[in-house]
Amino acid sequence: MEPDAYLNSLEPVGWRLGLERMHKLTTALGLPQHRFASIHVVGTNGKSSVTRMTAGLLEAHGLSAGACLSPHMVRWSERTLVNGRELGEEAWAEAVELVARAAQGVDRSLEEGEAVTQFEAATAATFVALAAAGVEVAVIEAGLGGRLDATNTIPSKVTVLTSIGLDHTEWLGETEVEIAAEKLAVLRDQTTLVLGQVLPEVESLARETAKERGARLIQAPSDPGSDVRVRAPGEFQRRNFAIACSAVEAFLDRLEPAAVAEAAASVTVPGRLELLAADPPTYVDAAHNPAGAVALAGSLPAVVGDGPVIGCLAILADKDAGAMIRALAPALERAVCTELPGWALEGHGRPGARSRPAEDLAAACEDAGLPAEVQSSFDQALPRARALAEERSGAVLVAGSHYAIAPARSVIGA
Repeated sequence: MEPDAYLNSLEPVGWRLGLERMHKLTTALGLPQHRFASIHVVGTNGKSSVTRMTAGLLEAHGLSAGACLSPHMVRWSERTLVNGRELGEEAWAEAVELVARAAQGVDRSLEEGEAVTQFEAATAATFVALAAAGVEVAVIEAGLGGRLDATNTIPSKVTVLTSIGLDHTEWLGETEVEIAAEKLAVLRDQTTLVLGQVLPEVESLARETAKERGARLIQAPSDPGSDVRVRAPGEFQRRNFAIACSAVEAFLDRLEPAAVAEAAASVTVPGRLELLAADPPTYVDAAHNPAGAVALAGSLPAVVGDGPVIGCLAILADKDAGAMIRALAPALERAVCTELPGWALEGHGRPGARSRPAEDLAAACEDAGLPAEVQSSFDQALPRARALAEERSGAVLVAGSHYAIAPARSVIGA
């Protein structure tokens, strides 16, 4: 069985949200998520970065650590890390095979028309793979929300709430407090909640939730300290690393300066201000909502310097493109507006995902006072943005969606 073909064949989201299928599936697999300690990472922005950084910090402290990430760029196995490396092809195939067999039995026990979903199967496969690898602790990134997310089946010792913003409102709620409630629902009794920078009303809810669960609450600092050199570029990554440090300290009850320095200098985060090419400098960033765009725009000058930046923008149809472009506009000289290729949207657990028309993005750029042009083909838009940057001795920023990362790498040959 080809593991990715199997996962891609499943329904991304079941007709009924809930954890019953996931509980049945992991029970049939022998509860692999109980064979390692776990840290749960939820939030709107920064989850993948904090997950990678927390796992890296645990490894630097001498533990065998794994991670569960989402989404992936090309292969489903990219979601499973063991000691900082993507799980090998054979190990991933074995894990998915076990899940596929268990899912057959689970499906027979469900109501007609209901079946184990794509994200549930992929998450369960990660749990199986991490258990088989013998990791001592795994850092698990929630996929969507928290309360009904398939990852909410782990006996986490620490929960991390990275940030809250208005994203996925059709699933999670119309306000930041409503969204936070969905994410805070994963907090286990008598554990620890690590809190990133959030609005006062969200912090109040977090404190109330922690009190109800008998959980300790730790407010993460906004910076790890001036003496810590974080390899991952961007001021927002310093905030994320500070959250990761708080998570590890909560888990281990200690934080060793040498281990912090080692992890800070070694952990990278693909797709976050990632340099794809040097001439002209071409970066890609996964910022896909207004808060992420604000953080990206604030960090860009320190990374690319004072030269002009040409944006290559592609955004999903369900995102607030206008707010994102308004946030990015001050950091850009010009934009090439494009669309996400169909192949990049397939097999990622986003049913019905489609790209916002390039013409709509150009209109939003015009409203924001940002000169823009339309090039609907991504394969032509990025070379056009690079040509404009080369003419101006500037840089290129590909941004707007997680699903722009793989196409950008493909065009560049990275």
